Amino acid sequence: MRVLLILSLFLINLVAFDSTIQIVKNLEKHPRLVVVDAGSLNVDEKIKRKFLKLLIGDLKVSAHFNVDDSYAKMDYLSNNGLATLAKSGVELIVKCKIEKNTSAKLTASAKLINAKNGDLIYEKFYSISKPNRYPFLAHNVAIDINKYFGAPSISWMKNYIIFARYTKSGESEIVVSDYTLSFKKVIVKGGLNIFPKWANAKQDSFYYTSYNGLHPTLYLVNIYTGKKRKIVSSPGMVVCSDVSRDGSKLLITMAPNDQPDIYLYDVNSGSKKRLTKYSGIDVGGSFVDNDQNIVFVSERLGYPNIFSKSINGSNVEQMIYHGKNNSSCSTFGKYIVYSSREGQNSFGKNTFNLYLISTQTDYIRKLTTSGKNMFPRFADDGESVIFIKYIGQKSALGVLRLNANKSFLFPLNAGKIQSIDW
Repeated sequence: MRVLLILSLFLINLVAFDSTIQIVKNLEKHPRLVVVDAGSLNVDEKIKRKFLKLLIGDLKVSAHFNVDDSYAKMDYLSNNGLATLAKSGVELIVKCKIEKNTSAKLTASAKLINAKNGDLIYEKFYSISKPNRYPFLAHNVAIDINKYFGAPSISWMKNYIIFARYTKSGESEIVVSDYTLSFKKVIVKGGLNIFPKWANAKQDSFYYTSYNGLHPTLYLVNIYTGKKRKIVSSPGMVVCSDVSRDGSKLLITMAPNDQPDIYLYDVNSGSKKRLTKYSGIDVGGSFVDNDQNIVFVSERLGYPNIFSKSINGSNVEQMIYHGKNNSSCSTFGKYIVYSSREGQNSFGKNTFNLYLISTQTDYIRKLTTSGKNMFPRFADDGESVIFIKYIGQKSALGVLRLNANKSFLFPLNAGKIQSIDW
């Protein structure tokens, strides 16, 4: 029962909610942009349509353009039709032509055009060796368009998402995907495999917990070679919740004596240092303030809440002073994003919203307003947050654009997301 209670801080029952994407409109003026289908050659029509819709979606998620919902059709070399678009208020046109070359690579030609005068702003060519990875082709086009205008970077779009999804009772698998869940590849399957965490910024390896042996075991896996290495095993539970910026230190929750605490693990030496020593539940540590301090979830108030402490000190400081179930968090620099239950019934349907605070000021900002929003994770630029939004018995990956006050949802069509990282 105690192990189940500990895991409940990570795995919370799902509730229904309104799955409508909520967007807070930005009052700033953004250029109106239209994506154009400029033809294809030797490419499945479905892939082309999905590519164009993904590109439209990427440019919307960037929050730096006023993008039309549908794409137009024009010839790649001709300017016929530009005047009509310009008259309707279009300022920028992105023409894309998709082809599969003789070596079976998927290629994209992209032009950015000034709709008012027909001038070519720039043209660039892209290719990818595996056609099923076409979402990353679209992401790269959007990243370059955004970069040309000097807007804040959206290069995080080309990063991999890694998540665990339940497939049936007692079984889950580890999946690598793009941020829209359009591309997915199963990396680990068979049994119960949960809590994946990227091992480094290169995203070539990850940690995950396997419940398929005598004791829960933490493994390190290389996604390209498939090589797997055992890191540590512990009765009760073992979860890697964070990795230091240089990849040399891990924060691991373990319960070797039925006592869940957070340990600092040295990757090079294999040594462990116990950071928390409370007689109750301490889980989910995250590095903060240049990896000198940690924040973590503890029930030392009688309910899950967020606390902080120095890696080298013993004093513990309460970070959150509202809500009665603050059970997941993520950090970036001096900022913490966390989920907080908002409801009267501890066992009934509740709303879990996301909040942003600073470790150095009284700053607090509410990021979501409805539904069940859990397991937030910062992007590597600190300007975006992904999270899991639960929709009845299904789930979706949410993306929050902090500076633009916009949010987007990408549903998982099969299975249910257990935890995520990027």
